[in-house]
Amino acid sequence: MATKIRLQRGGRKGYAFYSIVIADSRAPRDGKFTEKIGTYNPNTNPATVDLNFDRALYWVETGAQPTDTVRNILSGEGVYLMKHLRGGIKKGAFDEAAAQQKFDTWKAAKQKGADSIREKDAKMKKDAAAKELEAEKKVNEEIAKKVAEKKAAIAAAKAAEQAAAEAAEAPAAEEAPAEA
Repeated sequence: MATKIRLQRGGRKGYAFYSIVIADSRAPRDGKFTEKIGTYNPNTNPATVDLNFDRALYWVETGAQPTDTVRNILSGEGVYLMKHLRGGIKKGAFDEAAAQQKFDTWKAAKQKGADSIREKDAKMKKDAAAKELEAEKKVNEEIAKKVAEKKAAIAAAKAAEQAAAEAAEAPAAEEAPAEA
C-alpha cells in the first residue's frame, strides 16, 4: 500500500485549518486516513504547525511520500534534517550526540528567526495603533476648536442680545418716569 503524508482540510469557509495525516494514496483529500500526526494553521503569522515529530520522522523513514506543501512543512520543522543526520549516524560520519547537537543548533536558530518575525509584527501593529491614535487626537482637536468657536459665537450672540435688551429697557425706563 502506497502511503502519503497529506493535508486534510478543516475550518470554516475563508479560514482554512489543516490536519497533517497519513493516508492511502488512493483515499480522497478529506477521506479515511491511517494516522493524524499534526495540525497546520496558515492563518497566523508565521503559520502555526503542531507536529508529532517522532511519528512524522517514523513515517518519512518508512517511505511515506509527502505532498509538496507537507514536504515544506516537514522540512521547516526539521524532520528531513533529522532524517539526514540519522543517515550520517548509520554511515558512521558522526555519533548521536553530535547529530543531536547539530539539530538543536539548527532548531534554536529557526526559533530565533520566528521570534524576530513575531516581534517585528507586534511592533508594526503597535506603531500603526499609535499613528491611528495620533490622527484621532488631531481630529478631536479640530472638532473641539469648532465646538469652542461655535460656543463662543453663541455666547457672543447672547451677550449682544442681552445688551440690546438692556439698551431697549434703559430708554423705556427713562421715558416712563418722564410721562408720569
